[in-house]
Amino acid sequence: MLRATRIVTITDSESFKKNLFSWAAQYETAVWFDTNEYAQNYGNFDCALAVDEFTAIKTDFNGAFDTLKEYQSHTKDYIFGYISYDVKNDVEDLTSKNFDGLYFPDIYFFQPQKLIFLKGNIVEFHYLHMIGDEMDKDFIAIQENQANQSEAQSILKDNEVSSAVKIKLRMSKDEYHQKVSQVIEHIRLGDIYEANFCQEFYAENTTIDPYTIYTELNAVSRPPFATFFRHENLYLLSATPERYIKKDGTKIISQPIKGTAKRLVNATDDAKIAFDLSRDEKERAENIMIVDLVRNDLSRTATKGSVRVEELCKVYSFEQVHQLISTITAEISAETHPVDVIRNTFPMGSMTGAPKISAMQIIEELENSKRGLYSGTVGYFTPDGDFDFNVVIRSILYNEETEYVSFSVGSAITSKSIPEKEYEECLLKAKAMRIVLSNS
Repeated sequence: MLRATRIVTITDSESFKKNLFSWAAQYETAVWFDTNEYAQNYGNFDCALAVDEFTAIKTDFNGAFDTLKEYQSHTKDYIFGYISYDVKNDVEDLTSKNFDGLYFPDIYFFQPQKLIFLKGNIVEFHYLHMIGDEMDKDFIAIQENQANQSEAQSILKDNEVSSAVKIKLRMSKDEYHQKVSQVIEHIRLGDIYEANFCQEFYAENTTIDPYTIYTELNAVSRPPFATFFRHENLYLLSATPERYIKKDGTKIISQPIKGTAKRLVNATDDAKIAFDLSRDEKERAENIMIVDLVRNDLSRTATKGSVRVEELCKVYSFEQVHQLISTITAEISAETHPVDVIRNTFPMGSMTGAPKISAMQIIEELENSKRGLYSGTVGYFTPDGDFDFNVVIRSILYNEETEYVSFSVGSAITSKSIPEKEYEECLLKAKAMRIVLSNS
């Protein structure tokens, strides 16, 4: 065992969780996951924090999955990190030549020195043995919230936070309409059936407090896969509701989202719009096409006949939107390498389209920005080779050094899409990010 462990019972989990996130600000490398106590079938914890890299890999897309496979096999420990969308170029003969204002490496994983899980009133510390004696001191600091107050204040003093974030669109509304029409024409010609087409919102010469922005974004969205990631000057502030893929023993679970409707204040009207979403022919068609794609992707590593759909087009409700989510599962042999399962399903179908390669080629040609970590994934591997990864949507990306802030949104384009309605769906998905940035 590489890690010393300690289990502690606490009385106020909500306060401890806030203090734990605050305490993390002293580290240049940190990943924070928060389920927001959202009811889900496949959760492992309420929140998790991994900080302070001991070993790490950081590379571009060339040979990225081989590098990750070697690292995961050699480390045999918890590793946390991300795979950007552009690692698609390692899987297929594709390119990414669009504008990139963020400059995130294509892939980054690290072995944390300190790892803390919160499950109900139970805190689990998993520290590398060489620093195991720091657990007691850290537990006291977290409870007393000592570590971060001065740290956060010094961050704000060193970086004068912009009073108003001036958000721009990389693509005008008219250009968006024109490009969605081009996607629909590709569908009419039979090149694809569906494509996830995205646009970027951004702000230049802007300094934000990522800890405050993340906290506000999570508060207005409260999704099951909320993520805060920091590595040096690079930040991800994510309120994603979507799981990409999870491995639990020999079981693989994927839960793509396709189909969106806004929440309404009146409970009766809100229930009706959720019901209408569950019956909406276009929204269901979007979801079912991606379910078929995921089933095909999972079958590449699954044991014969094990791929099944557990839930099809079930409505899940979040603070901002209702979503259609399907759950597809499969079994793999014990000899199948976990990284190969991800390699054979990446990028996730909900962010590409069908057929996947043609859709990726078309959206790369029509989109104005390199996706980077947006529509990629953040997650972790356990020492025994299990993993859990989200889909990076409803997220703000920030390069503190270049003072560049970015968030992207997209929607699934099908033959029945109306450009204006797709644009409205994008604005709905962008709402939470715009609110928290405008109020910063």
